[in-house]
Amino acid sequence: MKRLVLLGGGHAHLGVLADLAERPLVGWDVHLVSPYRRQIYSGMLPGWVAGHYPIESCAIALDRLARNARARFHETAGRALNAADNEISCADGTRLNFDLLSIDTGPLPATDLLPGSLEHALPIRPIEAFVAAWPGLVDRMLSRCRRFDLVVLGAGAAGVELAFAARHRATVDGWSHVRITLVGSGAMPLEDAPPCARRQVARLLSQRGVTWLGDRRALGFAAGRIDFDQGPSQGFDACLVVTGTAAPAWPRAAGLATDEHGFIRVGPTLQSVSHPQVFAAGDVAAYPDERPKSGVYAVKAGPVLAGNLRAVCEGCTPRAWTPQKRALYLISTGNRHALAAWGPWSIGGDWVWKWKNRIDRGFVRRFGTTA
Repeated sequence: MKRLVLLGGGHAHLGVLADLAERPLVGWDVHLVSPYRRQIYSGMLPGWVAGHYPIESCAIALDRLARNARARFHETAGRALNAADNEISCADGTRLNFDLLSIDTGPLPATDLLPGSLEHALPIRPIEAFVAAWPGLVDRMLSRCRRFDLVVLGAGAAGVELAFAARHRATVDGWSHVRITLVGSGAMPLEDAPPCARRQVARLLSQRGVTWLGDRRALGFAAGRIDFDQGPSQGFDACLVVTGTAAPAWPRAAGLATDEHGFIRVGPTLQSVSHPQVFAAGDVAAYPDERPKSGVYAVKAGPVLAGNLRAVCEGCTPRAWTPQKRALYLISTGNRHALAAWGPWSIGGDWVWKWKNRIDRGFVRRFGTTA
């Protein structure tokens, strides 16, 4: 019997598992490898921080999805790939041979570019580590009577949402001593968004009492301090790191074709351009037409990946896919309010949050929560 290994429990692999649950692959043994039994849906994480959701409502049970897909689940991480012998080595010592491999492990935090970040700050990824650490950080804030400075480093969509979420939580729960600062490398927050959305976010940050510190490119951390390439250092009592993503080292070490950052180069069929028995999707992949590292594109890749894996397994020709150039971004701003950005346009309101909430809950409900 041939073997298909799904390495990682990212957004695209959710679509693959759902497809396999509906139509099992005849003659193929399927394995799912992931270090966690659940996937915390990143789109709902700020809502959990804000207090809108319990964590169980934001989590998708990977082990249950694997069981429904008749796939064997391995609760471990992939550590190395032998592309010549078609073998994956896992952190728990497991070695898995494969005939077909699909990689959707997601990105790593770019902590190598920020010396001291692991020792003195809290990276947002891996999300499970952040979820485990956040209650302890809340306890630290509550145990202090004097001012507590919480800094969010990184002013992309994820950093903006977390800053708003923490501000909302502080307001609702009476953390009057907590001061929140959002730090970004650009002149305004929400880089790559349309100018009108950036202006709206800047205005809302000011209205909500979140300090904006722009044009600051972080060089590294010391205890209670971020150093920048220009300007004075920024002190903090706690810092959340929500900066760029990095690729794992093992795909390049295995000889897979990668881009200059180490992400796996794939063609329009999502197959590795150097090893056709290997597929990749989500943030770990470098598409022919570059796209932002965003869950939006990972979700869209899911049905394509599922169809192409099935095609190859059944001896058919996989189809080409070109990701859409524009994606709709729904950005929560803390108090059940959100912004919608599409191309050069943006609009905000409570109704946008309700729209986002319905989409997010529907996505998690489709695959099944851990509750």
